[in-house]
Amino acid sequence: MMVEEEKLSTLDEHVLENESKGGICSCVWTPIYWFKMLAMEMHWSFVFGVVVVNGISQGLGGALGRVSTDYYMKDVQKVQPSEAQVYSGITNIPWIVKPLWGLLTDVVPILGYRRRPYLVLAGVLGVISMLFISLHRELHIVFAVLCLTAGSAGVAIADVTVDACVAQNSGTHPYLAADMQSLCSLTSSIGALIGFSFSGIFLHLIGPKGVFGLLAIPFCLVLLVGIVLKEPHTPNFAYTQVNQKVLDAAKAMWTTLKCPDVWRPCLYMYLSFSLSLNIHEGMFYWYTDPKAGPSFSQETVGLILSVGSVGSLLAALLYQNGLKDHPFRDVLFWSQLLLSLSGMLDLMLVLRLNLKFGIPDYFFVVIDESVSQMIIQLKWMPLLVLSSKLCPRGIEGTFFALLMSIDNFGVLSSSWGGGFLLHILKVTRTQFDNLWLAILIRNILRAAPLCLLFLVPRSDPNTSLVPTEIPNTKEGTEISGSENIELVSLVNNIDGR
Repeated sequence: MMVEEEKLSTLDEHVLENESKGGICSCVWTPIYWFKMLAMEMHWSFVFGVVVVNGISQGLGGALGRVSTDYYMKDVQKVQPSEAQVYSGITNIPWIVKPLWGLLTDVVPILGYRRRPYLVLAGVLGVISMLFISLHRELHIVFAVLCLTAGSAGVAIADVTVDACVAQNSGTHPYLAADMQSLCSLTSSIGALIGFSFSGIFLHLIGPKGVFGLLAIPFCLVLLVGIVLKEPHTPNFAYTQVNQKVLDAAKAMWTTLKCPDVWRPCLYMYLSFSLSLNIHEGMFYWYTDPKAGPSFSQETVGLILSVGSVGSLLAALLYQNGLKDHPFRDVLFWSQLLLSLSGMLDLMLVLRLNLKFGIPDYFFVVIDESVSQMIIQLKWMPLLVLSSKLCPRGIEGTFFALLMSIDNFGVLSSSWGGGFLLHILKVTRTQFDNLWLAILIRNILRAAPLCLLFLVPRSDPNTSLVPTEIPNTKEGTEISGSENIELVSLVNNIDGR
């Protein structure tokens, strides 16, 4: 404790010294000093890994990949919006199996290393898939979806692995846990803003296939992180224990899920996501259609999405500073209700009511995107906190990853359900007569989870929700150890701000 106090006092002295300089110089030098301090305390390779994986690969690369995938499906593969909706769900499957990646990085080291080989694997997987889809002239849709899924798997594996590094360093450097979470959030947000802002420009200059080729660069950097990351070498690992550890984790998670205090909120989380049908591809095709829609350019689409990411960031700040102490049911009720009502903005846009009120399409869509993304984030934040409260001791990391997978499976169901709705209503590449009906049905279904709020505990979010009847088994403790994959990195991000 004395060592930690001395380090904290030293850090405070440097911060005060920087602040005393005041003005613009303080704004410039404080972040530089902060990065330098983190690099000195935990090794520069860790800071480099967080910036690359969270900021460049997941933030910037994810933004570029989202926009380029939309245009690739529309202009290159020329698929219908309902098909594109189904394909987008398939590419997100690697995020549903996050507990698998977590278990592998936690209990199955390769050549004596737990983190580095998986970062190398993620980088190689991403580079090969992005170059393949970029260089192939007439790639069949099946192979295109496989490449996009492989790239998504690369991002997911790298994300889980860096989360494990953050969790491990939070245990050895608890006085810097908040700084590490700030580093993750800051780099991810900045990367997404930059990616969306420049996505339209890159698409206009080199096309969607060219952007995929450009995305090989972030994966090369992930590969580089796997090479330079400082990690202790642990040879002579007993691989015979792997099967038993995985089996113990599965048994502990199943025992926990059977508890009513756990499965009821899990059921609500899945239904709240799955009932909010995703018809993004139908709206995107309409946005860019020169006859039926406003015919937004590639640059305009990128800028609109960048405004949406700003709305998400503002929602996170609003929840942290004003809503985090409110009961889960209250926040979820209003966020779900507002989500249903905000969907009516899409309806007004498609019916062209905004033009009758003299509001230009671009201005109206910017408002729509920022409001909807803000409300979606406000809904997501209490669910994330609720998930963290449901994790029993001993299997926190793996169980939290399981809860995130349940949410992602709900998103997958939403995407496929939206594709089915677009197909039934015959919304095609050029036919949008029934798009307004798809939006109306989606908005009505968004209100359905309001009837399921009884599944969510009516408790103070600051109290513990871990079921007391679930024993803390020896096996569960061994599985968790000091290197939980998801617990520290995600839970501290919410509760420790």
